Amino acid sequence: MATQENMLCVTLEAGADLSTKQFYFVSVASDGQIDPTGDGLDADGVLQDAPAAAGRAALVAIAGKVKVVCGGVVTRGGPVASDASGTAVSAATGDIILGVALETGAAGRIIEILFQPRGAAA
Repeated sequence: MATQENMLCVTLEAGADLSTKQFYFVSVASDGQIDPTGDGLDADGVLQDAPAAAGRAALVAIAGKVKVVCGGVVTRGGPVASDASGTAVSAATGDIILGVALETGAAGRIIEILFQPRGAAA
């Protein structure tokens, strides 16, 4: 069972309808709004709620033990990265490592990770 604790959260503005993106990696765009993170890119946090329109308040965890949705197989103890949709996958060479998986999961499963962006995977 995925849990969350010791999260540091901030409120940012949604860049689109994010009602189906709860527990996805998000990044702040050049307009200051958040959007789902791209494939292998750096994330600014994990969306904690589900704002249904652009411009709405969005709660974003920027540190701590957080829930994320898997986009593929993720192994407990392994580094995680974002896929093109903003879901968690096992980090591949060149991906920005966004944290460590605390559970094993497959596509669609919600798992917990330590959100700690660290730079590119070797």
